[in-house]
Amino acid sequence: MADTVTVKVIEQCEVGPPPGTVPSTSIPLTFYDLPWLCCPPLKRIFFFNFPYSSQHFLQTLLPSLKHSLSLTLQHFFPFSSNLVFPPKPNPPHILHTQADSISFTVAESSADFTTLVSDSLKHVTLLHPFVPVLPPPRTLHDGTFLIPLMAIQVTVISHFGFTICITFRHVAADGRAFHHFMKFWASVCKSKGDLGLASLALPLHNRDIIQDPKGLKLVFLEELWNLLPENVESKGEIRDVPSDIVRHTFVLSHDHVEKLKKWVTIKCKSHGLEIPHLTTFVVTCSLIWVCKVKSEEAEVGTILPNNDESYILAFMADCRNRPECSIPLEYFGNCLVCGNAEVKRGKLVGENGVVEAALAIGSEVRHLQHETFEGAQTLMSNFTEFATVGKHMTILAGSPKLEVYQTDFGWGKPKRSEVVHVDNSGTISLSDCRDKEGRIEVGLALQKIQMNQFSTILEEHLTEIGVLD
Repeated sequence: MADTVTVKVIEQCEVGPPPGTVPSTSIPLTFYDLPWLCCPPLKRIFFFNFPYSSQHFLQTLLPSLKHSLSLTLQHFFPFSSNLVFPPKPNPPHILHTQADSISFTVAESSADFTTLVSDSLKHVTLLHPFVPVLPPPRTLHDGTFLIPLMAIQVTVISHFGFTICITFRHVAADGRAFHHFMKFWASVCKSKGDLGLASLALPLHNRDIIQDPKGLKLVFLEELWNLLPENVESKGEIRDVPSDIVRHTFVLSHDHVEKLKKWVTIKCKSHGLEIPHLTTFVVTCSLIWVCKVKSEEAEVGTILPNNDESYILAFMADCRNRPECSIPLEYFGNCLVCGNAEVKRGKLVGENGVVEAALAIGSEVRHLQHETFEGAQTLMSNFTEFATVGKHMTILAGSPKLEVYQTDFGWGKPKRSEVVHVDNSGTISLSDCRDKEGRIEVGLALQKIQMNQFSTILEEHLTEIGVLD
């Protein structure tokens, strides 16, 4: 298949909450939200089967999607709001007015649906035509920026399926809050607009429940005020990417994970090491991180770092339902702290690289369980570190616990869902799998030659562990 596809825009409109359902509302940003002002927009795409004509889609499904989205936005109204970034000393906040809405694009494509939903190598630009672009910010006379927070594009591929792709700013919501929104929208659509039949709880917008014992909000605000607002709002639109960058989805089965846990345990015992905090997350991340670092040797034009240089794996932990935080699962916004597992390159590429990675990641997971707010302090500095030349940081996005494939609009589970922004952010995505419970999808983007090397190294490790016997 060709490396590029095209889409034809059929309609460009706005969708907001039903008139009069949401009063003008200002939502302050907490210290959990503020660091994400520095984060590029997130982009998530869902593919659904629909073996009927484009005309049938436009006449039957599209009106239902719009109507259910409108009903959903009366409860998830921050997504149809604007981020207000005024001059210092006024703090940024989210403001909803009754005129606010989401940019909603309807398009049609003749792309090869089968290729799009396959696990095969794909050039990263293949998905870009399906991704909506956030409307540009506006600047008021006093220098205040008004920055839209979400855009949606629905693209139909006649007789095969359709996509729903969402671009949104992390400052509005983290992964759990976003997928709460998506599943609520899907549930309302599936129930044909009957909110009484929608199966999910309503979101909680009360920011007063957020405790800030270390005074991080003021610290983060001072750091943000040293950045120009235009530098914050302009981050992260789809940029040109090298022509040889491809994306690939790898699937690890429950059997892979269980054998990997046993293998790490045996290795630790044989070397007299303390057995790390072994979870599915820890061993999966250890394996993928090591394969990625080792595959750097195949990257064209790259001078390999010294083995004494530190590599960092940054991952997020949700603070909802933790006793020390008292934040319910339905809380809408950001509620993440950051863990940084740090290992010297020489150890990662050595004989026991996966074990060294598991020790570091497991230790950091345990640390976050006991020192939650230290993970909050790390959030802001991580964006600075990631942008610093010479820092070898990989960021993990998503989690199998978010159950992406349980998003059912009435036409069954998604055929595939992908995190588009792994293209150019050095990110690895993790999610549940559509077909079998316990499987994990791992998505990443690399130079093609490096991706081939990554696949080879992954297979070698799985063979050694005994998975491919």
